[in-house]
Amino acid sequence: MGVLGVQVSHALAIHALKFRYPGSAEWVVDVPSLELARGEQLLLTAGSGAGKSTLLQLIAGLMDPDEGEVKIDGHGLHAMHGAKRDLYRGRHIGMIFQTFNLLHGFSAIENVMAALMFSSIPAQEHRPRAAALLARLGIERQDAGPEELSVGQQQRVAVARALACDPVLVLADEPTASLDPENSAGAMDLIQNLCRERNAALLCVSHDPAMKARFERRVSLHELGAAAVGGGSC
Repeated sequence: MGVLGVQVSHALAIHALKFRYPGSAEWVVDVPSLELARGEQLLLTAGSGAGKSTLLQLIAGLMDPDEGEVKIDGHGLHAMHGAKRDLYRGRHIGMIFQTFNLLHGFSAIENVMAALMFSSIPAQEHRPRAAALLARLGIERQDAGPEELSVGQQQRVAVARALACDPVLVLADEPTASLDPENSAGAMDLIQNLCRERNAALLCVSHDPAMKARFERRVSLHELGAAAVGGGSC
């Protein structure tokens, strides 16, 4: 509750979220509750195959849960369907993938401009905005395709694309797994600093032990499940 009793929306609010694959008796995702305020940063850990990436896909609305709800900035994502959900996701959620998922056949600046198509920003501002953000991240060859860029440069383009629309929530799925230690540190500095500057919440999924020192708030999937019984701490 905010000042004078005004309700403040969380960037992310999960309630009683459950998912399992068809034919499976076990829940792959079972999250009783999880909230992230604007500007807050959380590291989510779990072993390989434990359901971290599935949880992120549910949060992003790329998959539908069997039970429960996900609210992004106070709006139920799974109550939306089709183009309405896609548009809401594009405007409110930034996504950074392990393999970057840049569009081949598009230049670096066009990859960022593609994200801006979902925004309410006027079309004539898309190229200048994308160019400024890429320049801020040290990308000088903005007309180069992904295959012409180093792995570290590709990651910076992916970060620019994720933050281009000023999302309320950024989801980062093993964002440094394809990078060497030096580039990993630089990439995480960029991600975390840009999220702080833009007051975006950051949910980072990783099993890299080096990540733990970067986040004041850390939680495992096991602890999230335990919260249903004993109020496991994040």
